[in-house]
Amino acid sequence: MIDSVFRRLRGKKILIAGFGREGKSTLNLLAEFMPHAIVGVADKNESALQCLDNKRYNIYSGDDYLDAADDYDIVIKTPGISVKDIDIDLSKITSQTDLFLEAFHSHVIGVTGTKGKSTTSTLIYHLLKESGKDVILAGNIGIPIFDCISNINRSTIVVYELSAHQLQFINRSPHVGVLLNVFEEHLDHFGTFEKYKDAKINIMRYMDDNDIAVLNNRLSFTAESMQTRYVTFESYNFDDYNLDWEGMPLQGEHNKLNIKAALCACYSFGIAIDELLPHLKTFKPLEHRQEYVGTFKGVKFYNDSISTIPQATVAALQTIKNVNFLLLGGFDRGIDYQPLIDFLKENPLQYVLLTGDAGNTIKGLLQTAGYEGKVFDYEDMQSAFGIMKKHSKEGDVCLLSPAAASYDRYKNFEERGKVFKEFAEKF
Repeated sequence: MIDSVFRRLRGKKILIAGFGREGKSTLNLLAEFMPHAIVGVADKNESALQCLDNKRYNIYSGDDYLDAADDYDIVIKTPGISVKDIDIDLSKITSQTDLFLEAFHSHVIGVTGTKGKSTTSTLIYHLLKESGKDVILAGNIGIPIFDCISNINRSTIVVYELSAHQLQFINRSPHVGVLLNVFEEHLDHFGTFEKYKDAKINIMRYMDDNDIAVLNNRLSFTAESMQTRYVTFESYNFDDYNLDWEGMPLQGEHNKLNIKAALCACYSFGIAIDELLPHLKTFKPLEHRQEYVGTFKGVKFYNDSISTIPQATVAALQTIKNVNFLLLGGFDRGIDYQPLIDFLKENPLQYVLLTGDAGNTIKGLLQTAGYEGKVFDYEDMQSAFGIMKKHSKEGDVCLLSPAAASYDRYKNFEERGKVFKEFAEKF
């Protein structure tokens, strides 16, 4: 089966664009199965390429690192590389996801959405694993799919978490494709919301008559317009199963939808819902997602660093009650913060702490809206905790739910959440 992954690559000159985790994974597989192929590796960061043998591989770095694409037949693009402002022949571009789905699409439950995809993917994996299925979890969760190929046999189910970046250049959709939601995000990568949304819809765009899309009800028009078989998970009738929603490890209306989507995805793949239900309550929620850190000096701390859009922050505030301190802001991607402003205007908090360019944008919108709560600016996590030490009292609740990306100060949202938790534990 693995040979089918390389069918399109044989006899071609191949350029790997981006040499992070996925780029290295691609090179390792090519070295093993296509050792004589002509391969180039391109990354803007020269230091990322220092480990490579420049006698074996053509190496390109610097601002013009993708100019070399003209000399290659195929470009295997990694998710972090944006082609928005680069002059490149898009017909040459493929990816791990594209090559994998072409060969293994019948094995795949693909999951995407602006928010909830990691939780839903991991829950699907948990339900199937605990039900005794041969299942693999890979993709945007942090595991390159090419690292898993040797473990796939005819009975393996692959739960594939898919970002818009991974879906942007594909020609085949998963057998079961889950589209949870679509909000403004990654506009710095795609340029417009329409292009971002268009990439998300690829999860179902290339389905055939045997495939099934699992959709949020509000997105069902997409399936109708494409004449794809689909299930709408929000309105799916679970009344006969007597689900104890209050006793679920995942709480909040957004997580209720994630649970429904996971069950519908497994059912669409041919697994009975009754077989899955006993395992719902043994699921352990992921870190940085409305995570209760602990109570320190009488103050409860929650880490929701994954929230990089306003809708996710609103969901957190609806789930975690009586928040006194809300930490917002970070890297500004130019998204619309009005949904969060409207919510805070109607539900003012005692203290809102803002940082970064996104924080400045939110601050201006709060002022325009006549927001009544107290607003503080903070430079870094240490200064934020200094503000909280000065103003907090026993019984208060502090929530990090930034509604913005972390890249202005941190490597990723995980690092931001980790720093928050370290300061909370020392509070």
